[in-house]
Order: sequence, then C-alpha cells, then structure tokens
Amino acid sequence: MTIDQADTYSFAGRDVKRLGYGAMQLAGPGVFGPPRDQDAALAVLRAAVEAGVNHIDTSDFYGPHVTNRLIREALAPYPDDLLIVTKIGARRGDDASWLPAFEPNELTRAVEDNLTNLGLETLDVVNLRLMFDVHGPAEGSLAAPLKAVANLQRQGLVRHIGLSNVTPTQFEEARDIAEIVGVQNQYNLAYRDDDAFIDTLAAEGIAYVPFFPLGGFSPLQSAALSAVAERLDATPLQVALAWLLQRSPNILLIPGTSSVAHLNENLAAASLTLPEDAVAELDAIGR
Repeated sequence: MTIDQADTYSFAGRDVKRLGYGAMQLAGPGVFGPPRDQDAALAVLRAAVEAGVNHIDTSDFYGPHVTNRLIREALAPYPDDLLIVTKIGARRGDDASWLPAFEPNELTRAVEDNLTNLGLETLDVVNLRLMFDVHGPAEGSLAAPLKAVANLQRQGLVRHIGLSNVTPTQFEEARDIAEIVGVQNQYNLAYRDDDAFIDTLAAEGIAYVPFFPLGGFSPLQSAALSAVAERLDATPLQVALAWLLQRSPNILLIPGTSSVAHLNENLAAASLTLPEDAVAELDAIGR
C-alpha cells in the first residue's frame, strides 16, 4: 500500500502526507514497557516509511524511551523528508501512571532524552502537552512551561513548537510567547468538541493533529458508521479516517498500530472518498 503522494499539507515548513503514523502502540500494554514483538514493531515502522509516510508522532514517555529507540533502530539514518514530532510535559511513574513534568529542568531533560534516544541533534517539532487534566483540556496558564520550551528553541535544540491537550484560550496565550505550528487534541467522528477550534486553525494555516482518531482505548462503534462502511465496501475505521481527512484540509492523521496488515488498512483510507450523503450520516454521529 502506497499513500497518495499529492495529498499533503504544510507543517513546520515541510510538505507532509496528511496520513501519518503514531508510534504510541509500539510500546507494551498501557504504553508501558517493551513491545510484545520487537521485530514486528520495527517492521511496522519500516513499512510505514516505505509506503510514503513522512510524519511520525512519538514521545520519549511512551515506554518510557521505548518507541524512540525503536524508531532510531528501524529508520536511522532518517530519510530527508521524514518529520518526527515528539511531545514533552509528562513522565511515567513506576506504576505506569501519567504524571505532569512541567518544571524547566524536567522539560530540558525530556528534550535531551528525546534527542538521545532518537539520535538527533535537533528535534523537528516538540509539542508541549498540558497535564492540568490527564483526561482532557483544562484551563490554566501555560506561560511558564512554554517559556522554558521557547528557551530550548533559542538554544537550537528544538526547531518548531506545537501544543497538545489545549483549549483555544491557551492557544491564544501561547501565541504571545512563541510561534505555534500545530495543535494536537482529541478529536474523532464521535468526539467533536474542537469543531470550531479546527476551523479557526485552518483559516490561519495551522495544522491540527487529532489523537485517538479511531477512538483510542475505546474504538469507535456506531451503527451508522458500520452501515456507511458496508455500502462503500470499506471497514468502519477506514471510513472514520476518511471522514477526518475530508473534515478539514489542516487535519493530519497519526493512527497507530503494531501490525503491518493494520497499517496498510489505515493507509488505504487516503484513497477513500465519501459521498455527500455518507458525510451527512457520519456528521450526525457527533451531534
């Protein structure tokens, strides 16, 4: 499976394919510990790049350290057009819990760990992930941690800055501190809180990257989705990805998988065009 070469969007000064790959599922259960099958994990990464994927999303707190080391082993030296996006702002407890890590020394250590484990001298894009609420965006000033990341950018360790798990208010606050090239929030066919936010970002040419585009730990299930998929001779999850691609041109997808077969199934969504009546039925799911 090779994804459409023409369907790209400008992100962090690069033309990236709108269908990328998220590495989170390469770590062990609960995104903690090593993969169940290391060879399979390496094979998925190589297959993604061979298929034309040039946007990979990761973080050094996946594992921790697991996915970045896999990416380095599978893909280094990296293709010139490959954009690797990582995120900081959290750490993992010994019990696999997700904990905030916002202090300047924690953010510096996170950037350094990402650089070391990916084998890079500069990170292409670093998303500051807010952890005021682990389960979703919550208001609160991001000025202090973002200024620390901007300082790392001035040092040449970070090229571009993005935000994750943020509100529109926090996005506006951030723009007074640094240029923001993208937002990564939860959004999918059923979870539509960011509808207006996406449109605002699209008008300004800023990328929006939905995490959990297929529902995350609770995969999307809907009678309407299944019916549309059956009519189009596609899987429900392919239809869900295609809906996101048609929702707005600034949406970049990073569905994750640890299976080459599932990877190819996801990539096939790039060539699926949804007719207007199908889009109307799917839109109703989120209402």
